[in-house]
Amino acid sequence: MLTCACAGGAQAAEGDWLVRIRALHMSPSNDNSTTTVVPALGEVKAEDKLFPEVDISYFFTPHIAAELILTVPQKHDVELGGVNIGSVKHLPPTLTLQYHFNPEGSVRPYAGIGLNYTRFSGVKLDAGTVLGGSVPLTMDRSSFGWAAQLGVDIQLAPQWFLNLDAKYVKIDADIAVKGAGVPVTRLDVDPLLLSVGLGYRF
Repeated sequence: MLTCACAGGAQAAEGDWLVRIRALHMSPSNDNSTTTVVPALGEVKAEDKLFPEVDISYFFTPHIAAELILTVPQKHDVELGGVNIGSVKHLPPTLTLQYHFNPEGSVRPYAGIGLNYTRFSGVKLDAGTVLGGSVPLTMDRSSFGWAAQLGVDIQLAPQWFLNLDAKYVKIDADIAVKGAGVPVTRLDVDPLLLSVGLGYRF
């Protein structure tokens, strides 16, 4: 019967999975809680970064979906008082639960909230360029924090979507003098992530 085409018809035709490839710009807030060793030298800062990202979404219902956001480890230069002191890599997988407001329309806005886990590696930090001599620094190896997002999928063709997405993620880490364990600062990276990409639903 023709009347069997119901609210879930569009989702059934498109499938429950949506995969996107996005270009993402990461802009850290770089808030420093305190600087106990070198208070006069300014803040520790991680640079902005542009990198590729892949996310996989599964729709439990037309309105409710879970999204896993993945990328490869990203290298960031780090500054202390405006001077480069080295670099660090981070891997920030994020899982969000989303609500899609208009799941059958050509314009499909959504909002999400979830959890981020960031793994820091390749930490090569030395404040000697600022302080003189060699002052190697350590950084926390991992961070758990919440994440929030707003986005929209714009249908370009059956199963194909243009995606615009904005996320705020809570990421922080203690930075200390290596060996002595003396804290320099607590760096709140807390980035704003703006991305654009292409999605395919199946």
